[in-house]
Amino acid sequence: MSQAETAAQPLVIVLLGPTASGKTALGIELAQALDLAVLSVDSRQLYKEMDIGTAKPTPAQRAAVRHELLDLRRPDQPINLQEFRAEAEQVITAEHARRGIALLVGGSGLYLKAITQGMTPPAVPPQPQLRAQLDAFGQPLCHQLLCAADPTAGARIMANDALRTQRALEVIYATGQPLSAQQGATPPPWRVLELGLNPPDLKRRIALRSAGLYAEGLVEETRSLIERYGEACPLLDTIGYGEAKAVLSGDLQEPEAIALTTQRTQQFAKRQRTWFRRQHQPLWLDGADPLQQALQAIERVLG
Repeated sequence: MSQAETAAQPLVIVLLGPTASGKTALGIELAQALDLAVLSVDSRQLYKEMDIGTAKPTPAQRAAVRHELLDLRRPDQPINLQEFRAEAEQVITAEHARRGIALLVGGSGLYLKAITQGMTPPAVPPQPQLRAQLDAFGQPLCHQLLCAADPTAGARIMANDALRTQRALEVIYATGQPLSAQQGATPPPWRVLELGLNPPDLKRRIALRSAGLYAEGLVEETRSLIERYGEACPLLDTIGYGEAKAVLSGDLQEPEAIALTTQRTQQFAKRQRTWFRRQHQPLWLDGADPLQQALQAIERVLG
């Protein structure tokens, strides 16, 4: 493709980084400066009613800037990667028609890669009976089965991530082939500019974020979700909600839960950093004014 043809392609700006790195605030500033919507790429914020535990943009933030790809499903209606990519591409197309630019903001690396690099997951529909059997096995055993059948996927998927573990096992049992061997790629017809946030004080930010979740009512939110969707809902075993469940059951005191949530979040952030380093090539925003640095980078791309 010629340079002129590339320049004529619509632009996708990606603001990525580990959890608690400041993506939400900077994404809103960028959206306001460029008259864009924030297209959220977060594997948990796409579920309704999971607001506090996922650090979803607040009502005030969502009133300041239009947000898309939030609250797509109920927590008991899991969405797979292929479905999310289709939803995202529709919204991106609409933003390109309106402005010629779309702004993705998030830390879910696999979802970002699927959208920006055209990764095509296998079209295997959910299998409720198999998932019920996997639920009965329990997540530790399921993850062991995944690691044995598909070591690549097992290394990439967190040991406590029941949703992705079950999805990978579904694909294996439906096709007889590992998930990692079936993910092709067809790059979309966009230019992509990746901007990254990786602040040096991330551990402090995570500790403050974790304490703030509980102060804002994470335990109460978890109680409400259990009442609606049952204690076995896999999303309620993810970071924050799993510890809040333990508080409700009396297995943890709240200070212990905060400490464990902080620890799990820091471990997750480390994995995110590794993923972004290996799978993406962002311009890391490391100056005193990340907004201005980002705008300058966008201006250079747009010419």
